[in-house]
Amino acid sequence: MSDGPAEVTYRDALNQALREEMQRDDGVFLMGEDIGRFDGAFKVTRGLLDEFGEQRVVDTPITEAGFTGLGIGAAMAGLRPVIEIMTVNFALVAMDQIVSNASKIHYMFGGQATVPMVIRMPGGAGHQLSAQHSHSLEAMFTHVPGLKVVVPATPEDAKGLLKTAIRDDDPVIFLESEGLYGKKGPVGGEDDLVPFGQAVVRRPGRDCTVIAHSRMVWVALAAAEDLAAQGIDVEVIDPRTFRPLDLDTLAESVRRTSRAVVVDEGWPECGIAAGVATHLYEACFDWLDAPIARVNSADVPMPYARNLEQAAIPQASDVVAAVHAALGREAGA
Repeated sequence: MSDGPAEVTYRDALNQALREEMQRDDGVFLMGEDIGRFDGAFKVTRGLLDEFGEQRVVDTPITEAGFTGLGIGAAMAGLRPVIEIMTVNFALVAMDQIVSNASKIHYMFGGQATVPMVIRMPGGAGHQLSAQHSHSLEAMFTHVPGLKVVVPATPEDAKGLLKTAIRDDDPVIFLESEGLYGKKGPVGGEDDLVPFGQAVVRRPGRDCTVIAHSRMVWVALAAAEDLAAQGIDVEVIDPRTFRPLDLDTLAESVRRTSRAVVVDEGWPECGIAAGVATHLYEACFDWLDAPIARVNSADVPMPYARNLEQAAIPQASDVVAAVHAALGREAGA
């Protein structure tokens, strides 16, 4: 199946996807701050300027709204831009372009225009970057009809989903976790695309369903190991995309286990975990033996101090406690 190395980092998997899609389609080009001569803030675009030149790897000024709008126009004109916003926090500067234009043009033009663009953004907490640089905004983008929202957790999915995103005719919000760039794993070859709207079971189990995405998949898997040592067998499911959401796979698991925990690095109010839980209540209410538990970051601006930051973001111990609560057990019992 794989034509690439046996294992690569999440960062290099994204780089492979960009290179292969740029080689395959001359209409694919990149724009963003420091993505060319500096190889990108997280080195995802390393080497692409030398290979493809300045017309296809475009260093921009610090103008998120400007170059996002330029990308929308280029996409409407038939190109396939991949925009890198240096971190998801800076997307807030471009929200008018993303929400008022990119997401609505296909609808407002009655299907006569499309916006085949990808907006790549790293985010998440855990790096002591404080309140303005530690956002997890999946819920904000998932709220908007017309956008597709992708949240890869592994190098294989990072590559396969990015290739799918670049070939898609709709605007795709591609959210990467800063905490995963060094994560290693196998990847697919040039023709191995990962489809949108297909969740994956990361660990099968029978006692409780744990739903997690992006870096939280690895937190949930660590919790599952701790729970297994206590004789509790949890199923961990990674949705991989939120628009579209594979509710069928999530609901099938919850109907079988009768319990669910949803893990989300974002804030709890109107967040991803709240939305997924609502879907599951509507689809699985008669099968549930306990309320659906949510594990979120604390409902506060992200602290800078290391100990406070770690206390604010979900840990494996928080997932373990939530599973115990869903099972009606005391922690450690």
